[in-house]
Amino acid sequence: MSVNRSATTLIDVPRGLAGVVVTDTEVGDVRGREGFYHYRQYSAVELAQTRSFEDVWHLLVHGELPDAAGGAAFRAETAALRRLPDEVRAALPAIAAASGVSGPLAGMRSALSLLGAAKGFRPVYDIDPQGRRRDTLVAAAAVPTLLAALYRLGAGLDPVEPREDLSYAANYLYMLTGSVPAQARARAIEQYLISTIDHGFNASTFTARVVASTGADVAACLVGAVGALSGPLHGGAPSRALDTLDAIGTPDRIDPWIRERVLAGDRIMGFGHAIYRTEDPRSRMLREVAQRFGGPRVDFAVEVERRVEAILAELKPGRELHTNVEFYAGVVMELCGLPREMFTPTFAAGRVVGWSANILEQAADSKIIRPVARYVGVEAPVAVPQVA
Repeated sequence: MSVNRSATTLIDVPRGLAGVVVTDTEVGDVRGREGFYHYRQYSAVELAQTRSFEDVWHLLVHGELPDAAGGAAFRAETAALRRLPDEVRAALPAIAAASGVSGPLAGMRSALSLLGAAKGFRPVYDIDPQGRRRDTLVAAAAVPTLLAALYRLGAGLDPVEPREDLSYAANYLYMLTGSVPAQARARAIEQYLISTIDHGFNASTFTARVVASTGADVAACLVGAVGALSGPLHGGAPSRALDTLDAIGTPDRIDPWIRERVLAGDRIMGFGHAIYRTEDPRSRMLREVAQRFGGPRVDFAVEVERRVEAILAELKPGRELHTNVEFYAGVVMELCGLPREMFTPTFAAGRVVGWSANILEQAADSKIIRPVARYVGVEAPVAVPQVA
């Protein structure tokens, strides 16, 4: 149904713009009914299984996977951008202290703004594609350094300077812990980061593109995206999925705990997704990553997954509910030694590359994103009352 008011045609759309196509993109897509998603023309899961994070970063920024020489050059280029400007490093203790219980993700919003100013980022509207590309690389390379430094400062530890000889994922773990990680852990985190680089027009990606459509600088676009990600309905579930495992506790409590929640209509964290009506392909891949480590925690998670699906089939026949990416992401990050308060920031350390690709694509379109809202208040105009 359409309603004409003041020569503006308003069109009814679903709440939250669900299913509404708002633009064209070549970055990637999610095909939820098929249980498949891709970055450009490649399966995202296959990329996570076979390529490095830097290769996939190159794909999203340049539109193609690099050969061996191109990959090495890109790794060297981005690794050289990890160190922070002196002005930003000097401000991090104050930012970490002010962030308090909000943590590194909140602090990163301020730090990204400062980084953009220190690096002289200009509005994407005013610079050429090469300048935009440079700014996204500078910002994305700095995000793991910012997050690790803010975490360590918040814990009363000195920041660890980045190393250029380590991969993106290994360097991130090194800066968090102060020790070079085992290859198995570095690869597991790398696969997680690759699997979550991009995922359609989620809230944070859309926010980044809205800000980019105004012509703002790259740092402003990323700050908007981080703000959207900070909401618990978007980026806060990996640690909550682990809370589910903790609440169940032991194998003998699985069935009664699940039955109670299902019958009460409660949400089971780590299950269900707004897009997928089949198994989340990211969850399937991360389950395999977790099972490479093995151990009681992994076995318990797999059994919880199996029983949730079985009990739902019994109590709610026809209802499709499978594990989402957060369920096994939490297990994998825990196995790799990441503290729970760093689960969502770690997600941001990968997603910043997807945001960057979308910012670059949006910046090439000079049309500002400017939807309208339907006014449903008291009918206007009403005379303004006079003050006696």
